[in-house]
Amino acid sequence: MIKIGIIGGSGFDNPQILINPTEVKISTPYGDPTSSLRCGKINGVDVVLISRHGLKHQYSPSEVNYRANIFALKEQGVTHIIATTACGSLRQEIGRGHFVIIDQFIDFTKIRKNTYFDSFANGSEHPAMPDPFNPQLRQLMYETGKDLGFQVHPKGTVVTIEGPRFSTRAESKMFRAWGADIINMSVATEAILANELKIPYAAIAMSTDYDCWKEDEKPVTWDEILEVFHKNVGNVTQVIINTLPKIK
Repeated sequence: MIKIGIIGGSGFDNPQILINPTEVKISTPYGDPTSSLRCGKINGVDVVLISRHGLKHQYSPSEVNYRANIFALKEQGVTHIIATTACGSLRQEIGRGHFVIIDQFIDFTKIRKNTYFDSFANGSEHPAMPDPFNPQLRQLMYETGKDLGFQVHPKGTVVTIEGPRFSTRAESKMFRAWGADIINMSVATEAILANELKIPYAAIAMSTDYDCWKEDEKPVTWDEILEVFHKNVGNVTQVIINTLPKIK
């Protein structure tokens, strides 16, 4: 049976999106998730929602207990995970409000726990991860977004930084030189952990700004990011709602 875990924030925090919602509080061997799990149906599909940064956005990117979040979804029997995220664009062609269906990541985080295999006491593990985002989920979200008339990019490399600060201009230019297309503070960590637990994972990123590489614009502020995000969060919701019944 298909059951989809959805990791997100604003737009998926409203319980009215769920049919017959229930709230589940769970603890894991890795501690407590950043929010309770909200279970129910969306468009006829069983889903489990979790708020990455907490229901009040109280956890910084480094404070998020990513291991507990992914493990809790597995404990609830999810068969696939879809994540939503805001991102900064590192490419001129990825405009504000555009969606990117991520296909690769560069992990530039520094202090967070990003593996379930942090001990080799029971044997060594070196997970292969050449293509960390599930191609079926990616294709379904891309086609759905295009059918809905949104600006959707079928692939893109995300660089995930530690945060909570934004990049320096030198860092932003370096990430562009590395081949990254967008930047955020969460997705690589989630993708790593989901792959370690063998749960198909995909992420749809909404571009809210141009980071700071673009010198003809002022550096981004958090308030500006929120303004673009809230204008477009309904579009993200529509992509997810219409993708769910297509997942097999």
